[in-house]
Amino acid sequence: MKVDLNDLHAFMAVARAGGFRDGARLTGASASGLSEAVSRLEARLGVRLLNRTTRSVAATEAGERLLERLGPAMNEVEAALDVVNGFRARPAGTLRLNVPVSAARLVLPAIVPDFLAAFPDIRLEVIAEDSFVDVLAAGCDAGIRYDERLEQDMIAVPIGPRTQRFAAAAAPAYLDRRGRPEHPRDLLHHACLRGRFSSGAMTAWEFERDGEIVNVDTTGPLLVSVGAATDLAVDAAIAGTGIIYLFEDWLRPYFLSGALEPVLEPWWQRFSGPFLYYPGRRLVPAPLRAFIDFVKTSRPSPTSTEDSHPRPGKGG
Repeated sequence: MKVDLNDLHAFMAVARAGGFRDGARLTGASASGLSEAVSRLEARLGVRLLNRTTRSVAATEAGERLLERLGPAMNEVEAALDVVNGFRARPAGTLRLNVPVSAARLVLPAIVPDFLAAFPDIRLEVIAEDSFVDVLAAGCDAGIRYDERLEQDMIAVPIGPRTQRFAAAAAPAYLDRRGRPEHPRDLLHHACLRGRFSSGAMTAWEFERDGEIVNVDTTGPLLVSVGAATDLAVDAAIAGTGIIYLFEDWLRPYFLSGALEPVLEPWWQRFSGPFLYYPGRRLVPAPLRAFIDFVKTSRPSPTSTEDSHPRPGKGG
């Protein structure tokens, strides 16, 4: 039975994403094109693979069985095709990265332009979101995450700054009006601009000084989605609405301009920088290998982890 590989890819994308629209977002195809491809595949096989409603799409039992077998098979096909890349003068193909919004804003801008200039035959797709996803299920080759969010059996390579801090800040006018906190617990009496992850978890406001760690359950007039609406919280802080807690690198331009003033700086907590991570059980595609090598050579770090040693995950 002859089946178009593109139709199989379309089915996998829709089944893994749980919908035609989300599948289209991950693949760059149109939702209608994916729908036609899946219908064509079902007609060819003579069996329904997806149950469709106006609100959701889910694999049938036959679809689930096919998906289980297709995943490893497609990985092998891609690996076999990628062998050809070894005969090219320059790596070519598409590299898909799944990254948090903070990495897209604070880490990748210092890397991507030079990488694309060095490898003009590589097309880079960056999917920025703050939900914790399986990079393979999302159709990506690799991801960027922080240490506590790495999955098991993943290989990790340091990328970007190796040490970062979370910073608290507010507009000078707000602090003149409400007072300047001297201890993290003083934040309980302030208007705090909070964030919430797509999972529903609230961002933690954690501070540390001389071995003392203080977690503050802040409240305030504004709650935003982490990543997608973070800039709204920054704008609100600049306008004097309240105190914001965010990556120091994100807020630094506003410190320099005077739009925001650091709050509780001696208490700002340090944490290790992000990692580029990818599955260790499959052949590394040529575009990803080029990116890994570029990251290692352009930003050498004494804390680099070797490719040959998968990094244990801590969940997340």
